[in-house]
Amino acid sequence: MRLQRAQADRFRRRDRRGRGIRGPLAPPEVPISRSRAQVFDDLVLDAVERLERVWSRELANVEFLVEDVPRVPRGVTAEDGIPYSRLETGRDGRARITIYRRPVEIRTREQEEMALMVHETVVEEVANLLGLEPETVDPEA
Repeated sequence: MRLQRAQADRFRRRDRRGRGIRGPLAPPEVPISRSRAQVFDDLVLDAVERLERVWSRELANVEFLVEDVPRVPRGVTAEDGIPYSRLETGRDGRARITIYRRPVEIRTREQEEMALMVHETVVEEVANLLGLEPETVDPEA
């Protein structure tokens, strides 16, 4: 009984001036309001859109995903390397390219550097899928 009362007092003090729960710190249209995950998603989307301009037919059955961290199978250690991405091909001709956010973020310091690494990673996986060299897939990279 005493524990319940202490919790009730704590909640009463939290909102004692009737202000309620605080709203967002920045309006949604300001860049600072976007989370790191949203910014990373936009970088992947930009890289994919850039490649789809040239390779739209070849990428029609490719699904691009973003995950936070890779699922590392047992027995794989940090010395083996943590992947930035993964390419999976299905029997039905569909492919899935997954880009991992945290390994890329950890290895980059600035936004431009991260954008470049994301683009290079997407280009490498598309090149692997198509059986081409990365320079052929995107000569500007």
